[in-house]
Amino acid sequence: MNRVILFVIISLSICACHKIEKKDREDSFEQEQSPSEKSGIYGNYVDTGYEQRADGFDWVAVTVRQGDNETIDVSVRSRADKKRPTCTFDALAYKRDENTYEAFYNGKRIVFEFNDTRITISTVDPNDINVLNFFCNGGASLGGTYKKIDGALDRNQIDLTTFSKVLNLQGIGFNVSSIEKNDTNTLTIFTFGLEKRDYNETFNIEGEAVVNAEVEDLNSDGSPELFVYTKTLDSSAYGHVYAFSVNNKKSMSQVYFKPTSENDNINEGYNGQDSFSVVENSFMQRFPIYKKEGNKTISTGKIRQVSYKLVEGEAMRQLKVDGMTEYETNYNEAP
Repeated sequence: MNRVILFVIISLSICACHKIEKKDREDSFEQEQSPSEKSGIYGNYVDTGYEQRADGFDWVAVTVRQGDNETIDVSVRSRADKKRPTCTFDALAYKRDENTYEAFYNGKRIVFEFNDTRITISTVDPNDINVLNFFCNGGASLGGTYKKIDGALDRNQIDLTTFSKVLNLQGIGFNVSSIEKNDTNTLTIFTFGLEKRDYNETFNIEGEAVVNAEVEDLNSDGSPELFVYTKTLDSSAYGHVYAFSVNNKKSMSQVYFKPTSENDNINEGYNGQDSFSVVENSFMQRFPIYKKEGNKTISTGKIRQVSYKLVEGEAMRQLKVDGMTEYETNYNEAP
């Protein structure tokens, strides 16, 4: 009898230990997950006016999309069915920690802080807070806290301009915009200030979203180049570049960029999540490197950085690979 009782006690103790170990593992897993991993920072966030939109209230929304391992794409749009949109803003924001990203505008640091199901937009330096008014009209500001919602924004009211940016360099202006209409996404580019013929073209970019645009005189010839960056809307977020070069300030023509998936010089371990930027007089591309393990594709924890130079081609100018380096992921690096 005593042996039976002893056996029962031991069995109960083992079960209890297993439950404690399981609970400890669950607690450990919860602690390892960041808020962005548990709830997902991607999606749509709105201000308080959104819930009262049926009563005619104005509202502003923030959409956060996946960038690469170090960035997110932030887009601010507002109600546009009754009046001019209140705020329009597009930016690529760089990761500082699990809950904080930063974008840059004219040397000012705009911060996006995620907390549970909310995003707060402010500036790192309180003295720069007025920069958030630049992208709005009527005295409004991007600054404030927005609450996450499930699903899409109200398509009957929202401004359907998915990207908008005006750039200037060396006396030439560029208006870059993307609009979703009739279930088709388009990219429109027009210039102002060219001596011979201004450029005005629209491209069908179905399945892609414009995430940023930059200008720079990449070949130092006294005329600027325009770079428009897009990403596919699937989870891989494959990047693409629409590049253009101004010809002696008289006209503008397109520059060829070979898709990364087709470029065997750089695409080993490539699986999307690109980011592009102009650094001084170099055009740069970065993307995480992956490897195959059985049937799985996993991250190596490394980033490949590719530099390009602008060269003359037979039919058109082209971006040609000029160098390549790899480094360990470091979220605290400045862009």
